[in-house]
Amino acid sequence: MKVTMLLADAAQAVAGKLFVLGGGWSVTGPGPAPMAMAVKIEVPWDRTNRRHHWTLDLLDQDGRPVHVPGSEGDRPVHIAGDFEVGRPAGLAPGTPIDLPLAITMAPVPLPPSTRCVWQFAIDGQADPAWQVAFSVRGE
Repeated sequence: MKVTMLLADAAQAVAGKLFVLGGGWSVTGPGPAPMAMAVKIEVPWDRTNRRHHWTLDLLDQDGRPVHVPGSEGDRPVHIAGDFEVGRPAGLAPGTPIDLPLAITMAPVPLPPSTRCVWQFAIDGQADPAWQVAFSVRGE
């Protein structure tokens, strides 16, 4: 599969399209701010009509999961979901099918002067190209 990702202030997936507000940034902070990930998944023809599982994990600059405090103790920042795309009638065989996905995240408290990476994976497979890095400004 081919995945294109864009970090944004806000994103929506409506009627097969992505609507992005404040997209393409790579520096935030120093305080927590809401963010969204606009994702376009190009599903090959032969991988349509079956369920797939995606994950989005926040990693630090060393590739370790970023943990945030929660009611049940520190936990990694991890978002997951499933998708299945069908083959529209009349589409030429072999045509990949686009799936827009908008993921909105609550503000994550991150230490100033850090660098983080959002890592996307499908069916347990991550690709180095399926990452978006960003930095948190110092105070």
